[in-house]
Amino acid sequence: MATGPNYIVQFRRKREQRTDYRKRLTLLRSRNARIVIRKSLKHISMQVVDYSVAGDKVLVSAHTKELAKHGWKAGTDNISAAYLCGIMLAKKAKAKKITHAIADLGLYPSVKGNKLYAAIKGAIDGGLAVPFDNVIAPDAKRIRGEHIAAWAAHVKKDAKKHPHQFTKYTKHGLAPENLPAHFDETKKKLLS
Repeated sequence: MATGPNYIVQFRRKREQRTDYRKRLTLLRSRNARIVIRKSLKHISMQVVDYSVAGDKVLVSAHTKELAKHGWKAGTDNISAAYLCGIMLAKKAKAKKITHAIADLGLYPSVKGNKLYAAIKGAIDGGLAVPFDNVIAPDAKRIRGEHIAAWAAHVKKDAKKHPHQFTKYTKHGLAPENLPAHFDETKKKLLS
């Protein structure tokens, strides 16, 4: 470790590579609420957070675990679930009279068409005003899960090669070929 009179110890969260303070300062200077999106291997969580000197305050939160209450039977870690989580967050934000926010992706790399942008698009379609360019959002077919349904139909022809491919779907009573229709049904419930 470097020592000497000119050595400055960095903040702990910067040393641990958990916070980019320059990016955070830029977001805070906008004086808008932030939509903080985080993902794990199984779930996606979204929060509308406002800055406070004492610490950030979470105004509204949504998690893909909550989708089961609205009838969602598919996985909670995919693009469709992220989009629906965004709609759910926007609905909760409307109830608390939050109309606009900015996106905070943290340290995740910005990759066109990923689930983080699907979540933001869901929040926008739910009625929240977020500065966003639709070019980087996943297309409507991927959001609906049509690519999963097409692959399931392809795999079904040769079930011996992939016997355990869609066990999570079938365990919950959902045929993967019906995912787009199931998505539309859940989206309708969330928007009503």
